[in-house]
Amino acid sequence: MYYSKKNVEPTPEEETAVWSCSSEGCTCWMRDDFSFQTRPLCPICDSPMIEGSKLLPVLKP
Repeated sequence: MYYSKKNVEPTPEEETAVWSCSSEGCTCWMRDDFSFQTRPLCPICDSPMIEGSKLLPVLKP
């Protein structure tokens, strides 16, 4: 039998601005581009969110 292994091109990643929840038990975060507020609240626990950055895949428009 013959099995071919496809060469998968790695997904390009870039440093992206994100908002992360400030609550200890909550792991919620969102991309800054997807936030409609200047200082958003966590959609899960309503805690304030903190600015940060993550290495995330590039989104195509």
